[in-house]
Amino acid sequence: MQEESESTTARPVETTTLSVPASARYARVVRMTAANLASIAEFGVDDVEDIRMAAEEAFVYACATGVSGAMAISFELARDCVTMRFELGDATPDDEETQTSMQYATLLLDALCDSREQTADPSTLVLVKRLGHADAL
Repeated sequence: MQEESESTTARPVETTTLSVPASARYARVVRMTAANLASIAEFGVDDVEDIRMAAEEAFVYACATGVSGAMAISFELARDCVTMRFELGDATPDDEETQTSMQYATLLLDALCDSREQTADPSTLVLVKRLGHADAL
């Protein structure tokens, strides 16, 4: 019986959950955590940078949705992708500046990630970045 090499064996999904106050001043903690986890998953420099930027934008976006208290963020590391899940609140910002900022964040997330989805129950922003995909969506 032949043993499968480590390179052809699927790595189990590893999940890390981060809980931080839902305040934009914690964006650095979120982006550095995302970058470190992407490095652990052996992503290249460009992909790590994309994940770092996407995590920061998604966190600030999620904060604008009115999450109260601490926000839960999970990072799932698989062999070929990182999935980030951001808890969302149920508020819709009513000021034009915040709405414009959220639209800009959505454009950036679409450019940086291979997929972006917003689920309703629970309200979550889900981002996926695949290994080596220079061009997302």
